[in-house]
Amino acid sequence: MLVCGAGPAGLAAARAAASQGVRVGLIDAQPRPGGQVWRHDLRFGTPGPARRAVAAALAGADWLGGASIVAAEPGELLLERADGAARVRYARLVLATGARELLLPFPGWTLPGVTGAGGLQALVKQGWPIAGRRVVVAGSGPLLLAVAAGLRRHGAHIVAILEQAPAARVRAFAWSLVASPATAAQALRLRLALVGVPYRCGEFVQAAHGDGRVQAVTIHTPRGRLQRLECEQLAVGYGLVPNVELAQLLGCRLDRSGPHASVATDARLRTSTPEIYAAGEVRGVGGAAAARIEGVIAGLAACGADAAAERLRGAQLRARRFAAEVARCFSLDARLYTLAAPETIVCRCEDVPFAALAGYGDARAAKLATRCGMGACQGRICGDALAALGRYAQPAAAAPVFPVRLATLTDIWSESQPVTST
Repeated sequence: MLVCGAGPAGLAAARAAASQGVRVGLIDAQPRPGGQVWRHDLRFGTPGPARRAVAAALAGADWLGGASIVAAEPGELLLERADGAARVRYARLVLATGARELLLPFPGWTLPGVTGAGGLQALVKQGWPIAGRRVVVAGSGPLLLAVAAGLRRHGAHIVAILEQAPAARVRAFAWSLVASPATAAQALRLRLALVGVPYRCGEFVQAAHGDGRVQAVTIHTPRGRLQRLECEQLAVGYGLVPNVELAQLLGCRLDRSGPHASVATDARLRTSTPEIYAAGEVRGVGGAAAARIEGVIAGLAACGADAAAERLRGAQLRARRFAAEVARCFSLDARLYTLAAPETIVCRCEDVPFAALAGYGDARAAKLATRCGMGACQGRICGDALAALGRYAQPAAAAPVFPVRLATLTDIWSESQPVTST
């Protein structure tokens, strides 16, 4: 069996499958397991729960780190690694490919010093210097607190945390944590780590300003007034988008009920493609707790241990209900979708302004005429943003899933590639 993705869901799936005596391969694009949630911190290491989850998974799985999936064929994935192309064959597959940040365009969002909230968190964990910098953290959801606490731990000066959700909804969410003591304790620890940092509700970044890099932001306050905050770094995050590209290549049915697709599964987390299962954020953003439970369910179900998987169904439903409450409390203000001016760059890779997309009825037409979505990110940033803005549907995936070396394209269908079977 092969598990794609080594975040909380993938690690749990690999461990569960190995417990059933199945040979397991665990693959991830990163050189270390853990995913974004448990990304290794060069300065502070990895949290205890993450270390234990990684150790337990790797004890029973073959680790294939630093491997990008280029294309997929029935029963086989085509990979690019540092040492060249490779094929991995599988009998059963668990998709735990996680999610990526949703970034919404606004004037100045392409200035150096403006990043996604999770993106800045990842950079800092990998050694990017942040000590002494004045940082504004903005967007929506509990992730903002985790990002701000991590940045502060690395020496950043957090000017403010700007939560776009109104104060009443944030208070209601805080009270709802009484029913979940573990989550409440985690939230309390984050707030204690951020004592003295302003946490301002009902506010969002309307524009970023600077000469060569970000130097200040304009904030829209609850009563409609505008305020200017000086800063050297802006981290903005408006939630997550499931990574469904591999599932699309494998023919799995997607749920397109919202602006961003997720992988559709049955109660056992089976997809519409035989012998392929899905767990965690790829099924719809639900947080680390839901991802870990679903990873176990998918790993067990893929091995035929349906009775053991069924026993976790109640815990999964509770975790998903909590995730739905988070989504409701932190749903985005409609004004966030109207911030981009005609001259605002939408496709950062190809420098395509918002006005250049006028008159094109779908993403493909706009792509052919303007190159929007043809850059290094392959439309993951602009495509997600434009889908959220209601301009175009989220574009379909095509191989190669990620930009690859020419040598990989030459070798990818060569019979000389190393083959791994799981």
